[in-house]
Amino acid sequence: MPKLWTETIEAHRRAVMDATLDAAAQLVAEQGLRAVTMSQIAERTGIGRATLYKYFPDVDAILHAWHERQIEAHLEQLAAIRDRPGEPGERLAAVLEAYALIQHQRTHRHRHEPHGGELAALLHRGEHLAPAQQRLRTMVRQLLTEAAAAGEVRADMAVEELVGYCLHALEAAGGLRSAAAVRRLVGLTLAGLRPPP
Repeated sequence: MPKLWTETIEAHRRAVMDATLDAAAQLVAEQGLRAVTMSQIAERTGIGRATLYKYFPDVDAILHAWHERQIEAHLEQLAAIRDRPGEPGERLAAVLEAYALIQHQRTHRHRHEPHGGELAALLHRGEHLAPAQQRLRTMVRQLLTEAAAAGEVRADMAVEELVGYCLHALEAAGGLRSAAAVRRLVGLTLAGLRPPP
């Protein structure tokens, strides 16, 4: 098969997948998780049901794929921040702030959507989160190691303990009321990382 043809088919598949994931998320936000059917998703996407079943076996599979796409976008955002030029401590602070803001926005989005709680309950359990969590831990570990080597982060504790401290502390951002409060939490977390006098 010619390369152009293969790329065109792959682009079409990606477009159908993206449209399907977007349609499913919109329908769940409008109607609730258990009210959405494969027929509704196919109709909203503009494809036949048979075509939809070639991509996904059921609504839950579509929603998990949508969630994985969201997580991947967040990880790419954090990786782009990590890879910016600058001192390790500055990049660590920027990644932790971005992570905390993601936690805050995710929780507030679920709270303010009529059926967001149902969707969060379905998506935030299960094994599909483990690889993303490991990638996040690896990213933070790398930054902490670099910052410790530069004398910007305490070196009197194991780096794994510091990774756990950062991520667990910043999960609390989901319960905060404002972005300003999230930034204060990040500042407090960073203060705990400073080398002791």
